[in-house]
Amino acid sequence: MDDNYSQWYNNLVVKAGLAENSAVRGCMVIKPYGYAIWEKMQAALDKMFKETGHENAYFPLFIPKSFFSKEAHHVEGFAKECAVVTHYRLKNDPDGKGVIVDPDARLEEELIVRPTSETIIWNTYKNWIHSYRDLPILCNQWANVVRWEMRTRLFLRTAEFLWQEGHTAHATREEALAEAEKMIGVYEKFATEWMALPVVVGHKSENERFAGAEDTLTIEALMQDGKALQSGTSHFLAQNFAKAFDVTFTNKEGKQEYVWATSWGVSTRLMGALIMAHSDNNGLVLPPKLAPIQVVLIPIYKGEEELKAITERLDDIAASLRAAGLSVKIDDRDNVRSGFKFAEYELKGVPVRLAMGPRDMQNGTIELVRRDTLEKEFVPQEGLTERVVSLMDDIQQNIYKKALDFRNSMITKVDTYDEFKKALEEKGGFISAHWDGTVETEERIKEETKATIRCIPIDAEPEEGKCILTGKPSHRRVLFAIAY
Repeated sequence: MDDNYSQWYNNLVVKAGLAENSAVRGCMVIKPYGYAIWEKMQAALDKMFKETGHENAYFPLFIPKSFFSKEAHHVEGFAKECAVVTHYRLKNDPDGKGVIVDPDARLEEELIVRPTSETIIWNTYKNWIHSYRDLPILCNQWANVVRWEMRTRLFLRTAEFLWQEGHTAHATREEALAEAEKMIGVYEKFATEWMALPVVVGHKSENERFAGAEDTLTIEALMQDGKALQSGTSHFLAQNFAKAFDVTFTNKEGKQEYVWATSWGVSTRLMGALIMAHSDNNGLVLPPKLAPIQVVLIPIYKGEEELKAITERLDDIAASLRAAGLSVKIDDRDNVRSGFKFAEYELKGVPVRLAMGPRDMQNGTIELVRRDTLEKEFVPQEGLTERVVSLMDDIQQNIYKKALDFRNSMITKVDTYDEFKKALEEKGGFISAHWDGTVETEERIKEETKATIRCIPIDAEPEEGKCILTGKPSHRRVLFAIAY
């Protein structure tokens, strides 16, 4: 990590069996172990969405090009990343060089491969919404999206990625604002309680807002190299998309009004956050709540008789652990040594490793190693299930505390531009500083230092000061950082 953080990250993603680059430039293959973590994230988030009244739906991958021209800020924000379908058929090359696009099969209207779904969904909502009785609509979809990135990195930035996107429609501004705030709260809870990831909740600056939003709320996390990672966003879209697609409803007074909207989403970028926030030079460190395998049991033996006896005992232990709700694996492979297995499960971030040899069988003990601290102890087999269940909570909390302590140690208050540049260069992390509120100042700071305003924290206390760059009045501090 210390020598080359970027290379450490890339190596870890591949060697831990999470993902790999595909034959399509900029796209990735998510391998079974990586997808198992994503499935756990999906399941937890999906449950939280449904508990807050949302329903899943699915909308087309292809969006008519004309839809993007209806909301000016939206098209401006996504135009450079759009993949466009122009033809619908191939034919054999008459020169015998494979296949070519059939020039006679051009689409009447070109289609955009979904970079985000606001346009197609609001075109659909026009058919669903007529009266205040049809509101609110609280829809979410799990989908893939395409944003044509040229500089890619597994999970963090790929041309195609997986995500969820919520799209809601409301009768009043107040309801829509409350929805946007509620969903950023859901993301904050998921990051904190499931990912063991401390985040700062705040508003994006105007320059960093989602294209087409009136306000964007964000959760910002800090990685171990001192760079920030935007980990989830919730947007108050006001009536922008309703006006663009002429989505109106009859209110209780019988008058026609435009609908109020939100959208919100997290993606497989959360996988990158999980890796970079917690892992170490031995491999992944996974919070137990998201670990595909929470406990691995490894027999240590000589000969088939010992293996059979130890495995029978481990089967009993595994059954008890599974009955307590834990995901368990017994690794009784006979073609690799136990030391290889120990290193493999450290690399994969399995929270608890249990190993048993003949002496442990006799003594009624078992070797227990926790991944977060690598502490090893021999514990009684009696009461083992209760001990391991309790340990899961302890590991989850310890991983969060370590990340929180690191994050808090990496927030620096500065009052001058020189202090700002020095803190960025020597320490990194979040820099709390005054800003005059203008796009021009924000862009100049980014150009000169590569740091951007990550958010205006929602709990930021009013504080009079002077902008670090221009010296103009400022009424609160914002958080800057260099970000992924």
